[in-house]
Amino acid sequence: MNETEQLFSYGTLQTESVQLSTFGRRLSGNRDALVGYRLRMIKIEDQDFVVTSGAEYHRNLEFTNSTSDIVEGTVFSVTQQELEQADAYEPDGYKRIRVKLQSGTEAWMYSSANRTS
Repeated sequence: MNETEQLFSYGTLQTESVQLSTFGRRLSGNRDALVGYRLRMIKIEDQDFVVTSGAEYHRNLEFTNSTSDIVEGTVFSVTQQELEQADAYEPDGYKRIRVKLQSGTEAWMYSSANRTS
């Protein structure tokens, strides 16, 4: 009944305090990676998010399609409701997209809508 979704985090959702404030629990997950992307820092304009996350600059992904570019992170099993809570947590300008991780796992992840792809 409570189907789980896979959520890949390469940033603040890996932080226990963010998990507790967003989901009301600490998430458990496994290390994984996303191939063909690289990290870049972007300034967050959403001041509510800056307060919640504690940082004005956040990691974002840039699509490169190069197998030498790898972003490490954690893949979490979350409920559909928790996925919607993650949607609400992410700052303005970020969107959820489906990706295939290095392990072969299909997961959701968040990236700035302005990313290069």
